[in-house]
Amino acid sequence: MKTALVAGGAGFIGSFLCELLLEKGYKVFAIDNLVTGKRENIEDLLKNRNFNWIEHDITAPLHMNVSCDEIYNLASPASPVDFEKMPDFILKTSAVGHLNLLNWAKIHSAKILLASTSEVYGDPLEHPQNESYYGNVNCVGIRGCYDEGKRFAEALSMAYKRRYGVNIRIARIFNTYGPRMRPEDGRVIPNFFTQSLNGQPLTIYGDGKQTRSLCYVTDLVQGLFSLMQSEIETPTNVGNPDEYTILDIGKNVSLACGVEFRTKSFPLPENDPKQRRPDISKAQRELEWQPKVSLREGLASTLEFFKRSQNK
Repeated sequence: MKTALVAGGAGFIGSFLCELLLEKGYKVFAIDNLVTGKRENIEDLLKNRNFNWIEHDITAPLHMNVSCDEIYNLASPASPVDFEKMPDFILKTSAVGHLNLLNWAKIHSAKILLASTSEVYGDPLEHPQNESYYGNVNCVGIRGCYDEGKRFAEALSMAYKRRYGVNIRIARIFNTYGPRMRPEDGRVIPNFFTQSLNGQPLTIYGDGKQTRSLCYVTDLVQGLFSLMQSEIETPTNVGNPDEYTILDIGKNVSLACGVEFRTKSFPLPENDPKQRRPDISKAQRELEWQPKVSLREGLASTLEFFKRSQNK
């Protein structure tokens, strides 16, 4: 039986990854400080004898009497509302937290996957974004704590690979959605569902013509798992290449909720990406992976989650 450690295991993506690993016969240790993760995301997993829960902040050294075959680092607040509330903590998590996990991987000869982000491309001047693109990032802007934190974590991973031979993986995750997103997350899908279900107009920043590419969470975690099983030690885009404007996403959410499409406009936030679409040809070619869940199907599942959340 293989053993995996999932940092951020009680988070939105992390909890789905824990489920997938358990389905594949792994023994799983989930670590989370519950800053943005929620215990309810893993409540059902606690019944599984192969699932182990540890409340811990990875910026502090981790002392465990077990070794792991694989480490997945998904630990970091990642939404715009977090960038203003806890920028120093986000930077510390990407730097000190990832350093602690890299040292753990070094000691135990474990493979380690960094959940990086499409935010390393900033507000891109190239479209779609290929892994060879260096990005257009404002390091002193509001989003800089997350963008630069992940860029540093990528560089740190490569440094440990080159100097110590640590077996690394780097996944650049694009916009992901699905059940277990925080309603107060501040990103487009939680905002639109919360507003639609409350009978409110949808918040549109700028003209709404900026684009996003939305990947359903179960597709995403399968991509992360496939990358971990591969021999690819360079950054790899993981996301859905289907591109929609913010206005189109709003119309689709309104349609899913069965409400009239109404909007209210606000200025575009600083450095908010104007366009975002991954070039996933590397993942398609080398991992034989690509998303399968359609936007319509994914929104339907996400709607049911937000309905249940409102009724609690």
